[in-house]
Amino acid sequence: MLKKIFGRDDFPVPDRSSPLFRNINWERLPKHVAVIMDGNGRWATQQGMLRTAGHSTGVSALKNILKTASGMKLNALTVYAFSTENWKRPHTEVDFLMKLFSESLMRELEEMHEYKVQIHFIGRIEGLPKSLQKEMRAAEKLMENNTGVKFNVAVNYGGQDELLRVMQNFAQKAKNGELNPEDINESMIEDALDTCGNYPVDLVIRTSGDQRLSNFLLWQSAYAELWFTDTNWPDFTPEEFVEAIEDFGKRERRFGGLNK
Repeated sequence: MLKKIFGRDDFPVPDRSSPLFRNINWERLPKHVAVIMDGNGRWATQQGMLRTAGHSTGVSALKNILKTASGMKLNALTVYAFSTENWKRPHTEVDFLMKLFSESLMRELEEMHEYKVQIHFIGRIEGLPKSLQKEMRAAEKLMENNTGVKFNVAVNYGGQDELLRVMQNFAQKAKNGELNPEDINESMIEDALDTCGNYPVDLVIRTSGDQRLSNFLLWQSAYAELWFTDTNWPDFTPEEFVEAIEDFGKRERRFGGLNK
């Protein structure tokens, strides 16, 4: 197993000839995979550690999944890093997460750039610490012309909040006489979402046993396939990520219709 062969920090970016990908149906690869990285705190508690240790270890797991997505040449990978509801957590944990976002971004920036990741941050970014906002925008600028996987990091994000912002924007334009309500269509809504320019979500992966979307990419995941595992995020490996991709390739997708 890869977990035994490679440590958390020396897992290389695999290419499509890697044994890791031997059972993938490349003709049925999802274009956009979304991941709810759940179970960091639970993992730490089970190890007898502070919850913050789980978040730190979870960063290493994410790094390896991003490398796997890059080697697979996925079009887009979107991860749920911090929700609009996560502000309800203890101040010490929230402060730690803000610091962890900053430190991890600075530490991994150059390596992500090397394997041509194009990073984007989605959500109410203006609600984050000013210094973190500046670092996020600098990272986006650095990687804006990269041609690898689109790596969307949802921070201070909520699916309902995203749709609320879209509706408020449309309402203001209608009030200003710039938009006729009857002209609003699905394409206009998609262009106004935080994920503008991405394909709809094909596959949602959630770790740690819970089986719900938790306010994540509600519009984008309207016809997404769902894949759940009991594995806590820090223990989630490239092998299990590939298992989810393989399972997706076997599913029959009808989008409300009937296949011939």
